[in-house]
Amino acid sequence: MLLNALFPTRDIGTDPAKIRDWAQAAEGLGYHCIEVADHVFGAAPRGDWKPTYSENDPFHETFTTMAFLAAVTKTIQLCSGVLILPQRQTGVVAKQAAEVDILSGGRLRLGVGVGWNHVEYEALGTEWKTRGARQAEQIEVMRRLWTEDLVTFSGRFHNLVDVNLLPVPVQRPIPIWFGGSSDAVVKRAARIGDGWMPIMTPEVAEPKLAMLREHMKSFGRDPATFGLEGWLRMDEADPQLWATAAHGWKRLGAQMVMLYPMYRMPNLDQQIETLRRFKEVMAG
Repeated sequence: MLLNALFPTRDIGTDPAKIRDWAQAAEGLGYHCIEVADHVFGAAPRGDWKPTYSENDPFHETFTTMAFLAAVTKTIQLCSGVLILPQRQTGVVAKQAAEVDILSGGRLRLGVGVGWNHVEYEALGTEWKTRGARQAEQIEVMRRLWTEDLVTFSGRFHNLVDVNLLPVPVQRPIPIWFGGSSDAVVKRAARIGDGWMPIMTPEVAEPKLAMLREHMKSFGRDPATFGLEGWLRMDEADPQLWATAAHGWKRLGAQMVMLYPMYRMPNLDQQIETLRRFKEVMAG
């Protein structure tokens, strides 16, 4: 099973040399992919609403970071994990993704989600309630922009007349994987996704996977061609828990897993040592 590395955006700091060293360590250890999380804004708690990440959690900008990582690595794949797509202008995302794909030599996988943070949507001037429908239409538009010479499209959220993107990406189209775990997201991933990358335990994921595969069959798609990655969200550095969760995902047919530490790792040595330990656990 392939191993992916979560870019330690909250703890890596702002020294470009440390970002480079961490990325090259992940590549040197044989990790398949680096995944870069996404939040434009932090948000303070208000009323009964408590954010998963607050105004005290730094997040490096996703596309800029992936472009930098492309320059300091050679073979490791790069992925947004996950980009909150409906918060953004579709054409700008298509352009940014194409550029990262070019600069990395075709190493980009675009992971997308609809998010959980309505405050961030409001601060960006985007609509929270229509985010799912908007995401589906965005993906259709982006794929056309990546693969067609001129695009004309009229939909609920987009109106394009004879426009294009140049330069074009290496991958035409760039693979799009879905994050999230609601029934609506599972169905959308089955209909138009190239893969699914949820945060959940294997036990919770099993019925969702059955639902996804049923949807794929109803849409005339082959589940064998669909990618699956388990995110192992962990509150403590317990290698036994890592191994149990990873093996559970392997049993479900996941081609890859990613350790998702919720605990903090304040220095680079700890961050790289975690990469080493996870690889050793999975090799055992």
